[in-house]
Amino acid sequence: MDARQQKGQEIADKSNITRKGHLWLVPSQNGSGAYTVNLESDKPHCTCRDHEFRRATCKHIVAVQVTIERTKTVTTTTLEATDGQAAITETVTTETVKVKRTTYRQEWKQYNAAQAYEKSEFLALLYGLTNGVDEPVQTFGRPRLSMADTLFAVVYKIYSTVSTRRFASDLRDAFQKGYLSKLPSYNTIFDYLQMPELTPYLQSLITESSKALKAVETDFAVDSSGFSTGQFMRWTDVKYGQKEDARQWLKLHLMCGVRTNVVTSVEVGGGYSSDYNYFKPLVDRTAQSGFTMKEVSADKAYLGTTNFAATLKHGAIPYIPFKSNSQPNGNGALWARIYHFYNFQREEFLQHYHKRSNVETTFSMIKAKFGQRLRTKTPIAQTNEALCKVLCHNICCVIQSIHELGIETTFNAESEVARKVG
Repeated sequence: MDARQQKGQEIADKSNITRKGHLWLVPSQNGSGAYTVNLESDKPHCTCRDHEFRRATCKHIVAVQVTIERTKTVTTTTLEATDGQAAITETVTTETVKVKRTTYRQEWKQYNAAQAYEKSEFLALLYGLTNGVDEPVQTFGRPRLSMADTLFAVVYKIYSTVSTRRFASDLRDAFQKGYLSKLPSYNTIFDYLQMPELTPYLQSLITESSKALKAVETDFAVDSSGFSTGQFMRWTDVKYGQKEDARQWLKLHLMCGVRTNVVTSVEVGGGYSSDYNYFKPLVDRTAQSGFTMKEVSADKAYLGTTNFAATLKHGAIPYIPFKSNSQPNGNGALWARIYHFYNFQREEFLQHYHKRSNVETTFSMIKAKFGQRLRTKTPIAQTNEALCKVLCHNICCVIQSIHELGIETTFNAESEVARKVG
């Protein structure tokens, strides 16, 4: 079973596929509209980009085929009497029974509370995170804004998703509430984002924010996605070869928990950087943060003995599918053992590998809430902006967990302002 067949089954399980005449309407997995599938033409046809580019079976066609296979016909036979003589009359009744798709309950009371109080709790948690950072030594120049205030200001700016001028009023409110020791000018926010010293601080804060969910997360997923530096181009258009683009892309490689979607480790690379070499650093950093790792899922781009060994080293089982041309021999005993597990226990393997779809959800959450385009112009600023998006996402995940799972955290408990959250 290849990736398109797996995704097709996922669509059939989770989506409401409807039929109109000889056409089938299949919802998009990212929620942007639906695609039309026609199985009655000479060859199955779909309106999605993947089918138009490859002219082969796509995941939407597979989803329709699975839906049809799950439809069954029931035939019954009845007995009737004619003119006092017993006679057998066969009556055929056709009934269409469709398998009900799997649905998941949403705890609406807790979800609504998390959304309604998110902004106020976000500020308190962000203050608790940034208030405890080490202050770099300044040897010359005018007294500058403290690192704690700088980090708070730039992360809060990215969370707001508005322009720096419109953000000025939010910054003043934060200063009046005691979250800032000094009020920075709104037009210096992007100057702070261009500081290379900011990058290790942001990566450290992302790791620190994820530790609040150590007791919850044991299964993880790894993947990458691109963020555009241009206004009129989407990452998916370039990824699937629909358009050529000479502009620079920034690629975010991350590892996340599959239950809360919190990001445990992150790396920033070039727009066309290879995924494979980022796997081990992400796994190692997550393990060093104190997480108990049981499973790590990733797609075929991360297939390799080195990544298998890196996962097993920390006591976790790697669920990385093999390619169609992979062979059982030639790459050592570890490769052969996992290869045979993948091929001879495929159903069990796919039950675990299915969790990998949560990393796609993580990227979707980040881009939908904080934007898929980077506004800054320089590479350093773009890296810091992308890391700020991830940090904002993590804090929001923690807030959601506080309300839904009963997690208690203030990050920096000795902070007077941070004690307001709990």
